[in-house]
Amino acid sequence: MAQASGRVPGDEAIGQATGRGPVLAWGLWDWGSAAFQALILTFVFSVYLTDKVGENLPGGVSASAWLGWALGAGGLLVAVTAPISGQWFDAAARRKFSLGVLTALTVVLMAAMFFVRDDYHYLWLGLVLLALGTVTFELAGVPYNAMLRQVSTPATVGRISGFGWAMGYFGGIALLLICYVGFIAGDGDTRGVLGITTEGGLNIRLVVLLAAVWFTVFALPLFFRVPEVPRTDADPGAAVRVSALDGATGARSRGPLRWLRAIGASYRVLWRDICELWVTDRRTVWFLIASAVFRDGLAGVFTFGAVLAVRVYGFSDSDVLLFGIAANVVAAIGALATGRYDDRVGPKPVIVVSLAAMIVCGLALLAVSGPALFWVFGLALAGFVGPAQASSRSFLARLAPPGREGQLFGLYTTTGRAVSFLAPTMFGLFVWVTDSERFGIIGLVLVLIAGLIALLPVRDSGLKNR
Repeated sequence: MAQASGRVPGDEAIGQATGRGPVLAWGLWDWGSAAFQALILTFVFSVYLTDKVGENLPGGVSASAWLGWALGAGGLLVAVTAPISGQWFDAAARRKFSLGVLTALTVVLMAAMFFVRDDYHYLWLGLVLLALGTVTFELAGVPYNAMLRQVSTPATVGRISGFGWAMGYFGGIALLLICYVGFIAGDGDTRGVLGITTEGGLNIRLVVLLAAVWFTVFALPLFFRVPEVPRTDADPGAAVRVSALDGATGARSRGPLRWLRAIGASYRVLWRDICELWVTDRRTVWFLIASAVFRDGLAGVFTFGAVLAVRVYGFSDSDVLLFGIAANVVAAIGALATGRYDDRVGPKPVIVVSLAAMIVCGLALLAVSGPALFWVFGLALAGFVGPAQASSRSFLARLAPPGREGQLFGLYTTTGRAVSFLAPTMFGLFVWVTDSERFGIIGLVLVLIAGLIALLPVRDSGLKNR
């Protein structure tokens, strides 16, 4: 808990790399990682797999279904490994090393996607690479988010978290524009101002290769400017966790048995730590639950925004791309602008106001029609997504005991995965019941309301000083 001075035991691990250089280097990783999130997972490679590679797939199962199952399998693997991987990063004090390994694996998998040609025989290669890339990318987010405390102080954690989110948004926008203009725009057998042929999907495969290079270049500064996290003895359970993990991986076991023992020991330690959290700091547990719900609502806003724009509000395909770029810009500006308020009043008020505003905008969208009003309320909605995401990360960073940030951000990832069905299910349910895509908005709004209600009882006293 925070002491009168505003410091906690183990604060030597907090803000050890503050200054513009380390903060910028940390934010550039987010800028570079947008290459995977925006191009590979959302807008380009996944669409290429379903629309081109798997277009003539024989059998009764569509490429889209296979894509969903592949990503679901990857998500399940993330859910069961994220908390124990964060535990390992903390116990071994090797966050930066772990982030480097996971970043490198993600880049290699991205580069290998270049070999996925426009032919259904390559669909399986593409699905495996995408699923594995999702696992390594999301696991990389565990040590990356945990490093927030290393590049910030208790007085700046909110604005630096917002800066990181904004860098991610802007990085995705910049790379999308480059790829669209250079490799994708236009019709016919050649695309973009570079005149790249579409034969064998070459233009898209080059985009994927560019994304891998982009991620590599912008990830590198972090590994030169941000030091490794020091091992801290401030956490009374740290020695127990290290002893359990070291004992499980010691000389008594070799080969696969050694790793099975390590995994088993990690889950035993994890369960003990969750029980300890429940007894000593129950608000952390409640925040993990509440944030999982409202973060799924935030994801649903972006996931189904394009569908609603076209199917309900009369957007063309080109309008959707422009709206997507504008929405990311607005979300990034919102994350930057509210960072100082996060540091001044704490992260909870920022999240509460953002969720309440999004609920109001969502209800307004139910009553309006036409593209003009969707631009107004849709962009207003997007403007509050960034602040809610950034302050959610800073909230947990302030809650985490020094030396255990990785473990808690692992749980943060896992709880998010555990409820990731909520927004899609609620959206689909209301569309099915009402036979109208417009009323799918009600499902998204209800998820946001549930997340807001779950967050309200979570105490935030003392967090501004941590």
